[in-house]
Amino acid sequence: MKVAQIPVAREGYPFIAFIAFATIIFALIGYDIIALITLFLTGFVVYFFRDPERISPNDEDVVVAPADGKIILIEKIFDDRFVNDHVYKISIFMSVFDVHVNRIPFAGKIEKIQYAPGSFYAANTDQGGLANEHCGVILTTEKDFRYAVVQIAGLIARRIVCWVEKGDTIERGKRFGMIRFGSRVDLYLPQNMQIEVSTGQRVKAGETVIGYLT
Repeated sequence: MKVAQIPVAREGYPFIAFIAFATIIFALIGYDIIALITLFLTGFVVYFFRDPERISPNDEDVVVAPADGKIILIEKIFDDRFVNDHVYKISIFMSVFDVHVNRIPFAGKIEKIQYAPGSFYAANTDQGGLANEHCGVILTTEKDFRYAVVQIAGLIARRIVCWVEKGDTIERGKRFGMIRFGSRVDLYLPQNMQIEVSTGQRVKAGETVIGYLT
């Protein structure tokens, strides 16, 4: 029987190689305690950059989570930064122990990538959500609605990675980027949706149902 393998995001390769190399050097020169510490760090970095396969629901009207983590906010607002419409804003906080590869919530064409530099406040605060460095991906869909998924840097996270470009058409559940070492993802969805999640709930990118189009 074939054993399932958990892949590692390519963004993690340099980090893993560097720490693993340091571990070997420390072991060869007899620094056993330091070698054990760096061996542990190597394992943690591999764990952090894990990128498991996910299976999205088949229902064509379902919207899935863009990130692993805990939902810290669900509110109705008028968004004037990304889609300029009345939306549900749903915020997902990712700790250093969550998978950090982000996935597309609903199939569509990328209308624009909206990057802005900023601060590095704690990502689970209002200040962090407004002032931190972020990268917004705005999509239009065949269902005639626009939505945005926004990667937000955190107190520790200093590197937002977005793999998609303007004009790309991408399916629901596909990988589009990641954020290194703890962060947040905000989702801006139309208000004519049936929301299926609640604050405090843990979700998985590409699998957990956020809601249904109505």
